[in-house]
Amino acid sequence: MAPVRHRKVLILGYRAVGKTSLAHQFVEGKFVECYEPTVESTYNKVVVVGKDEFQLQLVDTAGQDEYSILPHSFVIGIHGYVLVYSVTSLRSFQVVKTLHTKLYESRGRTRMPVVLVGNKADLALQSREVRTDEGKKLAESWGAVFLESSAKENQVTQGIFLRIIEEIARVDNSYGGSASCRLM
Repeated sequence: MAPVRHRKVLILGYRAVGKTSLAHQFVEGKFVECYEPTVESTYNKVVVVGKDEFQLQLVDTAGQDEYSILPHSFVIGIHGYVLVYSVTSLRSFQVVKTLHTKLYESRGRTRMPVVLVGNKADLALQSREVRTDEGKKLAESWGAVFLESSAKENQVTQGIFLRIIEEIARVDNSYGGSASCRLM
């Protein structure tokens, strides 16, 4: 078996969109009912994708808004990003757009592996403020993967983190794996 590869993924989004709930559900298989604002937490889990084994480190950040200044730790050493908004909050959708722009500029406008997640899909019937097609359209404009999920119902939770590992590989390989240096 190939050696274990390490992947560090940052989970970003507006406050109370379910970032911690998604991470907790993925790593521990449990939904935590009570809401406590996160300062910053790290979760670790070994994941197998195809024949490869990954040590996935999830960095669960405090909720951001459009005025947040992104620290260098949000860029340096990060392999991919899971950007989360709540389908019941138009504000969280607007904030995620701003966060993506800030990340893109901070990383020097290079392509970056991103999974855009519309969370709280279980609440959509009563109080949806962001339509599914709006999320899809935004993700397409970024060249990102789009998924809707429910941390509470454990819908698509595993898929989010498997997809970000696949996106990291896809973006890394798109830089021209066959590139070589020749001295003449």
